[in-house]
Amino acid sequence: MALLGGTSPKGAKAAGGGVLTITEREFEREVLSSELPVLIEFAADRFAPCKQIAPDVEAFAEEMRGKVKVVKVDIDRAPNLARELRVQSVPTFMVFAQQRISDVVVGAIRKKKMREMVDPFLPRAEGALKALELAELMREGVVVAVDTRDKSAFARAHLPGAVNMPLEEIEGRLAELHMLPARPVLYCRSGDKTKDLADRLNEQGLPVAFLEGGILAWESEALPIER
Repeated sequence: MALLGGTSPKGAKAAGGGVLTITEREFEREVLSSELPVLIEFAADRFAPCKQIAPDVEAFAEEMRGKVKVVKVDIDRAPNLARELRVQSVPTFMVFAQQRISDVVVGAIRKKKMREMVDPFLPRAEGALKALELAELMREGVVVAVDTRDKSAFARAHLPGAVNMPLEEIEGRLAELHMLPARPVLYCRSGDKTKDLADRLNEQGLPVAFLEGGILAWESEALPIER
């Protein structure tokens, strides 16, 4: 895509905490030349829906810092860019990856949808499984979920058929872990602790899968829980 010829006396500026507002002149540098996937919000401050979702856009930009670039284009200040990209209403969200438009969603969306848009372009940690992937493997009977939270948390709620092995005990129970009737998949509350453990075990030549996002990601997909 050629660099568009719109003008602006000012350079890119932050729209809020971490979202950059870019001009037509800056589109090539900030979007097309970006090494990271870019989520663009086409917006106009005069429209209420754009104002209403601004906190979600800001929060998403902060959460994805270093993984995804989030920028804003004000269509009133960049009409040529909006016209060339066929933006007909705001807000409109676009994902650019490898200099191509990879996804487009028209309308106000929340953080979960923003994550879904960029997710295919994010690097996956070794052994990471998404909630829906894990649910399918569990239905096929090829994996067993291993809850690494403490016993009280496990008793309150856990994945169907899960066994409980508290995180601090796992490395001393590896033989037991691999004697389970199917491939073990570890999970914790949010996924961070089991990701760190999986990284350590992978470095030792012991590959272990884990649930990305933990039980919170599982619940967000409205998947069944045992209590």
